[in-house]
Amino acid sequence: MRLFPRTLLWRTFLLLALLMLLSVLTWFGIYTFYEREPRATQAAQMVASVVNLTRAALVTADASKRRDFLLDLSDREGIRLYPVDPAEKLLPLPEQAVLRMIAGKVQQQIGAKTRFASERNGEPGFWVSFRLDTLDALDEGEDEYWIMLPAERLTRTFPAQWIGWGAAALLLSLAGAYLIVFRVTRPLAALATAAHDIGGGKTPSPLPEQGPSEIATVARAFNQMSHDLARLDADRALILAGISHDLRTPLTRLRLAIEMSGADSAAQDGMASDIEEMDKIIGQFLDFARETSGEPPQPCDLNALLTEIAAQYGKRGANIELDCATLPGLNARPLALRRLLTNLINNALRYAGSEQPITLRTQVADGSVLIEVMDRGPGIPADQVEQLKRPFTRLEAARTDVSGAGLGLAIVERIARAHGGTLSLLPRAGGGLAARVVIPLGHEEIGNHAG
Repeated sequence: MRLFPRTLLWRTFLLLALLMLLSVLTWFGIYTFYEREPRATQAAQMVASVVNLTRAALVTADASKRRDFLLDLSDREGIRLYPVDPAEKLLPLPEQAVLRMIAGKVQQQIGAKTRFASERNGEPGFWVSFRLDTLDALDEGEDEYWIMLPAERLTRTFPAQWIGWGAAALLLSLAGAYLIVFRVTRPLAALATAAHDIGGGKTPSPLPEQGPSEIATVARAFNQMSHDLARLDADRALILAGISHDLRTPLTRLRLAIEMSGADSAAQDGMASDIEEMDKIIGQFLDFARETSGEPPQPCDLNALLTEIAAQYGKRGANIELDCATLPGLNARPLALRRLLTNLINNALRYAGSEQPITLRTQVADGSVLIEVMDRGPGIPADQVEQLKRPFTRLEAARTDVSGAGLGLAIVERIARAHGGTLSLLPRAGGGLAARVVIPLGHEEIGNHAG
């Protein structure tokens, strides 16, 4: 499993989302840092004012009315006042930066001997001690009191509605970022699809030349390139077809001239063989120039096609063995597959000879149909396999006594790509070559056919 997406859309979207989240958190941290000092100063002034007013009220109030004063202070303001008890249990203030700043500023205003606690005898709150006399140098036995303020007056609770508003703002920002990235990546996805079609031998539909100027320029250049390639392919096919037609006419006259020349049979056979080889080369030119995508896909029984081709070669004296597995039906181009198979079989017969059997094998693996044409010829070095797939290429050192134009494997490669597949030239166990064509089934499975 890939934890990080590979598409540009989601990579950019996730990057923008991360940047937005970090930006929000950074601004929240900056606001909290710079807001801490003013809030601590304000809270310390409030605490000092409450302590000073309470001390003044205790000093000036009649002793008989102090109890009523304390009750009224507790009921109206939530402030409680207790004398210091040597046996009392105190819990210090938590280690929070704001509370430490408040405590320091309060000590500056009401005295350095002011003590603080977050809990006294199990009762939570913000506890502050003070003395009736403001002189810090007096004896410890002097009257000392605890005043308790509700903790919510000093510590700020995070409002829950902020989470909702923050989430809504973040979602709106992400939605906008997604739309922006989508407008950029959608033309790129269309461009990638069109490029893949060109690689498969198809002519894609023109891309829309709209959007930002950079995207429109790329689309315009790609459309021009696609048009030029299609025109080059058409011109090439027309030229090769014309040349092939013009060559086959004198070849026919030569064949007739040989038969009427009166030469001995050995010479006639040699010249006829040369003419036949030239005709096959011309046929390869036509096959290579033929547009594969012009044939519409249709239901194809691959095993039946192999059986028919093997029977035709068997009538010519070739030793063809079949090893066909049960295959799911697929949509394919039968004429193109026939050219693919005949080119592979001709290649095997040319290099391995007709004495050794040629094995045709089909099987299904990993959602694809595998077609293998295996011979017992000299094989191909692994470092020269890719070179052999190029047009007009023959490796004399690998498989000697060769003839032809060197287009057979190039034709097979093109037809395999047109079906979304691949061609591999592998060494065969025990010697020889295994030409393997892999055609993915994709979404074009239909029925079943017995092998």
